[in-house]
Amino acid sequence: MGEIQESGEMYLETILVLSNKNNFVRSIDVAEYMGFSKPSVSRAMGILKSHEYITVEKDGNLKLTDSGRSIAEKIYERHTVLSECLMKLGVSEKNATDDACRIEHIICDETFDAIKKCLYKNKEA
Repeated sequence: MGEIQESGEMYLETILVLSNKNNFVRSIDVAEYMGFSKPSVSRAMGILKSHEYITVEKDGNLKLTDSGRSIAEKIYERHTVLSECLMKLGVSEKNATDDACRIEHIICDETFDAIKKCLYKNKEA
């Protein structure tokens, strides 16, 4: 299967976020949320399905597989922790979330774990 591309991670994260709000998530919901065209999203869903990160039910409902959910949750955690950390440093919410969205895909586990540890160590103080 290999490494999933950044765009794939973003799609999986979006499906996770949308499925936490609604039980039913369609490609059109992903397209509207991300601001992408329906054909682009349909193509991406086909790729994610072929790599077994999602399943598409007969009614069009998108479901994360265990491997897809694992990736989505990892990226979502990175997004929320990095956003929070940047805002604590004084970065505006918009810039913090925009930058976190870019950083979340390239930061290594060691660096992310160190940031997370530092952020939550300071919370306890």
